[in-house]
Formats: sequence, structure tokens, C-alpha cells
Amino acid sequence: MQPTFVLVHGAFSNSFCFAPLQAELGLLGHRSVAVDLPGHGFGATYSRAYQAPQDLEGLAAVPGAIKGVTLADNVAHLIGVLERAKENGPVILVSHSRGGITATAAANARPDLIDRIVYVSAWCPVDLDVNDYYAEPEMATVDAGSLAMALAGNPAELGVLRINFRTADPAALAAFKEVLLTDGTDEEFLTFLNTFQPDENLDVGTSADRAQAATWGRIPKTFVRLADDATLPLALQDRLIREGDALTPDNPYDVRTLEGSHLKWLIDPAPAARVLGELAEPWRAGDERQV
Repeated sequence: MQPTFVLVHGAFSNSFCFAPLQAELGLLGHRSVAVDLPGHGFGATYSRAYQAPQDLEGLAAVPGAIKGVTLADNVAHLIGVLERAKENGPVILVSHSRGGITATAAANARPDLIDRIVYVSAWCPVDLDVNDYYAEPEMATVDAGSLAMALAGNPAELGVLRINFRTADPAALAAFKEVLLTDGTDEEFLTFLNTFQPDENLDVGTSADRAQAATWGRIPKTFVRLADDATLPLALQDRLIREGDALTPDNPYDVRTLEGSHLKWLIDPAPAARVLGELAEPWRAGDERQV
């Protein structure tokens, strides 16, 4: 009964970011599949205006394939992956960052497809809609303007949030690094930045997409805290854990902690792979209690 880890990426990212983690999981004997949500991976838009030398006016105007993609589209796509994975045995759904919104909504819709849900510093809204958390004290340390320093075009006109991650502006690059990978080298940071895609959809869901006790709340769940995360600060992660536990007091989070920033666990994946491997052990040992 070998479980399958289904990995869901965050904003502006794709399945490629999980390659080092999947390699480490594979070497530990675990099966995994990394998902590209609609408009991500090879479905993303990389226009000629994004290439060097960049055409900034063109970049601000060219249409993006992810325009019109909704959270419902993401959820439907993920459910399709979960259905296929479930045919082969237990499924452990792992999400990071914004990917937690999709994972939560999928768990609301199809808890039967998920044997454990894991949030790695990921959004799991309970008491508020996602955007409303940004006005809360736990998010006061987040530099909301860091992405805006490289904003391309008007999101309302483009229908997408577009960031020029290939900018050479030293101030913008420094701001990105501080938020995403302050504990990484400049080389690691630039390498990861070049895996990002410029466009992200605008739909982060409504109150109907928050965690629901009757469905999401039935699934065993783990929250992996990232101790030095500046994108989802530890205070916000702990608040999400508290809210989830209050929603389902008989099914609280199993809480783990990893050192490092928002992206460091993907660059140095061995500690995270060990934590995930521990979660798979009950099935690998033939124990159906799913502890």
C-alpha cells in the first residue's frame, strides 16, 4: 500500500519547482506526481516581449493564457489528478503557498480522494477569505509592495497578475530575495526566479472555498511550518493552524517545523522529504490506521 504524494505548487510556479523534492522522495522509495495547475508549466505564456532585450510596453499588453482561469478550474484539474492517483492506492495531497487554496477547495469537494492533506506553509483559509488575512496583524511584516516593483501592465485590463521576474532592477531583485529566499545564495535565488512564470490568475476564492468541517475536516491533516518564511510569516501559519484546529477539534493538525524561508525547502529538500516519508510510513508498514 504505497501512497502517492500529489504535489501542488504556489503562485507563479509550476511542477518544475518540485523536481529536487521528487528526486529525494524517489531515492527514499516514495512515489510522487507534481501537478501543473491550468495555465502553468507548459501551459504558461512566455511572450517574445518577455525575452531579452525586453519590450516592456509589449509585455504590459500581450494577452496571457491564464486569463479567465478560476479557482474552480484549478480544483477540477486537481480532482482529475487525484482520481487517477487514487486508483493506485492512498493519496497524500501536499500543497505549498497559494496551492493550499486549491488543495483546500478540492478537499471540500472530494474528501474521499485524499487520505492525508499536508500544507507546507500554505494557505488554508478558515475564518476569513484569503485577501482579508492581509489586513490582519499576522501579515504586518509582509512587504506587499515587493511584487509591485516589477508589475507589468494593469491586472484589471490584462485579466492576470503579471510580474516581470526577468527584471534587472537591483532594488526589485533584492526585495524578491528578501521575501522568498533570504537564506539562499544569489545563485540559488536567480536560478529559482528563472523557474517562475510571469502570469498568475486573479481568483483566490470566496468564503465558500474556506475549509469546511463536514468534508475537509474529515481528512487527517499535517501543517509543516517554515520557521523563517517572510511570505507567509510564522504568526500567520500558526493562526491558520489554530483556526483549523478550532474548526475540527477532534481532528487537529499534526504540526511539524522546518527551518528556512519560503523557498529554501524546495532547494534543499532532504529534510522535507524525510518529514513526508514519515507520514507515509503507516501505509508502507501495512498499518491501516493512518496515524
